[in-house]
Amino acid sequence: MNNTPVGLPGKGSRISDTTEERRDLREAVRQLVGSYGRSYFQDVVARGERADELWSAMGKAGFLGVHLPEEHGGGGGGLADLAVVIEEMASQGCPMFMVVISPAIAGTVLTAHGTPEQKAKYLPGIADGTFRMAFAITEPDAGSNTHKITTTAHKDGDGGWRLRGQKYWTSGVDECQALLVVARDAEPGPDGRHTLSLFICDTDAPGLTFQKLDSALMLPEKQFMTFFDDVPVERAGLVGTEGEGLKQVFAGLNPERVAAACMANGIARYALAKGAQYANERTVWKTPIGAHQGVAHPLAESYIAVELARLMTMRAAEMSDAGLDAAEASNIAKFAAGDAAVKALDQAIQVHGGNGLSYEYGLADLWFVARMFKTAPVSREMVLNHVAQHSLGLPKSY
Repeated sequence: MNNTPVGLPGKGSRISDTTEERRDLREAVRQLVGSYGRSYFQDVVARGERADELWSAMGKAGFLGVHLPEEHGGGGGGLADLAVVIEEMASQGCPMFMVVISPAIAGTVLTAHGTPEQKAKYLPGIADGTFRMAFAITEPDAGSNTHKITTTAHKDGDGGWRLRGQKYWTSGVDECQALLVVARDAEPGPDGRHTLSLFICDTDAPGLTFQKLDSALMLPEKQFMTFFDDVPVERAGLVGTEGEGLKQVFAGLNPERVAAACMANGIARYALAKGAQYANERTVWKTPIGAHQGVAHPLAESYIAVELARLMTMRAAEMSDAGLDAAEASNIAKFAAGDAAVKALDQAIQVHGGNGLSYEYGLADLWFVARMFKTAPVSREMVLNHVAQHSLGLPKSY
């Protein structure tokens, strides 16, 4: 492969990496992913295929499991290390959503709440990329309200369960061997509420089917409606304690928001690098267009917004690694990164003029991916609700 890693001219930013080890990790990921590059990623997406070669290379290099325990095949690092990996992949024009789903969500939840048997069975494969696990939580009528989840786990009398219901926007389930499912218990508790539990089921289990959604996201990972028609789950498929699924899910939600922010930040860095390169090279009336403040200042302002988002994202990751409450920081990071990514990409496209709308320049087909982060995995409005209520002490508005 003849691709050259993408980066901003000059020294680039060293603000968010506080250790030499993390800078070395970033450079190693940059070199590996940059050797595949944006053109490889675009070709995979255009052919409707998976980026298996890149995924395999990332797994063999130890990057996918950098945050997982060493005794289970991981690198023994933390979320901050995985944050570097995810951001740097996206900064090379290769934003693989599966890295958020399998290692960041499933791997983190299993590390925190899985049984010893589940950890031994799943984590080594998640770490080296030979095993992928999807995550099924969103439902058509539940939205961000996990208390309205209707997918139900019915006890079958043999110590296991049968799952009934459906999920929405289940990413990449077609390329995974297992599925981490959030389901409510069939029988209400003493307070009359249905508690949640977390289950693992094989994607080829009887009664499990999925239907592709027609999505604007130009990613290797496809989106699906997932249907559970008495899908069997053995006792060994229960993650953690029955009825405590909400707490277990939250072990993955903050890392998911950090990981999403990292991908948004990486896309923004890729866009700014391409925009700066074009502004340096494109000459009109014998002057590089980047010499004009009307071009330079919007790029510079976007760069500042992205660096601020990166700082908050890394702060959230480090707080999570330290065992601190990272909910506020994770939400703010995702909010800031989503907005900054859309602004940076839009400005990079504008700098390119008509060329910005051509797939050849590698920007236009990232638009809906960047735009997604204003909505998912948690919407801007729900982040504002969280900050208003928990940070400002305002009355709950919903």
